[in-house]
Amino acid sequence: MPSPPPLPQPSPPPPPAAGRPSSSSSSTSTSSLTTAGLFADPAGYYPPTPPPTTQTYTQPSTGRTLTLRLVGQSALEAHTLWNGARVAADHLDAQPALVRGRAVLELGAGAGLPSLVAGLLGARAVVVSDYPDLDLVANLQANVDACQAWFPPRGRRAVGREGLGGARGEEEGDGRGQGDKGVDDTINDDDGDDDDDGAETVMPAGFIWGGDVGPLLALLPAGAAGGGGGGFDVLILADLLFRHSEHGRLVKTVRETLARRRASVALVVFSSYRPWLRDKDLAFFGVARAAGLETEKLFDRILPRPLFEDDPGDEEVRKTVSAWAVRWPAHECEDE
Repeated sequence: MPSPPPLPQPSPPPPPAAGRPSSSSSSTSTSSLTTAGLFADPAGYYPPTPPPTTQTYTQPSTGRTLTLRLVGQSALEAHTLWNGARVAADHLDAQPALVRGRAVLELGAGAGLPSLVAGLLGARAVVVSDYPDLDLVANLQANVDACQAWFPPRGRRAVGREGLGGARGEEEGDGRGQGDKGVDDTINDDDGDDDDDGAETVMPAGFIWGGDVGPLLALLPAGAAGGGGGGFDVLILADLLFRHSEHGRLVKTVRETLARRRASVALVVFSSYRPWLRDKDLAFFGVARAAGLETEKLFDRILPRPLFEDDPGDEEVRKTVSAWAVRWPAHECEDE
């Protein structure tokens, strides 16, 4: 696995070129300063963007096969269906009570597999988020749309392809703003009330880790367990820890979105695809503890083969997927 590129950040506009005459002082016409396409790239100079691909996942409890669409290329590695996502989905499927009737947020979702499984298992609200790039969020929407027929009856609508901020947000690059592309407004509440009539169940959203979480919290239905601004019951972080420089931002987002209840949990599932950097992967949990959160290792699962079979490093480490829980300590919880 190659070293991950840094996350893209909004760039300020370039300064004026040195010595450029101002419009008030120049006597040279604008037309005389044009380059007439001198520096334009010739047609076909850049290779075409690879087309989207698909991968499948079979839900163990039902035998149902989901076909997942992945973007053809992504600097954020979203063109891969990671082992952490598969194992996280299996874990939810084996313990449906973890998400059923609860509010779920996935960060750095890629294809959104764990979120889709949470929706299939009857989660009350699922926000499936990734970096606010138009292609990434549109791809999430496509996967949500493909699963609509299988969601429980109340899950018949999803936020539009722009999610929170679409490609640009209400302000350039800030991940705020919200699209809306309804599929069907039919909502059947489990509790018989109408407190979230018209609300979405599985909602693709653009979000930058460490950014303003207000728009994410605003998507919580009032009747959800973590609703009313209290936070999400379950967070999912699948194969994000290899971005070591982002640990602080991820922990900040966990603190600001996880409901302060003992039953609330951030499920962190990952492989160390670069075994020689495993200590840096695990440093995430030190950052979480330093921020006042509790961490607990849940299990290791050894897969038949690593995701990237030709990569260097200890193969046993690369085949291993680890799952951890991050929670609020009892003294920080509102229900203690």
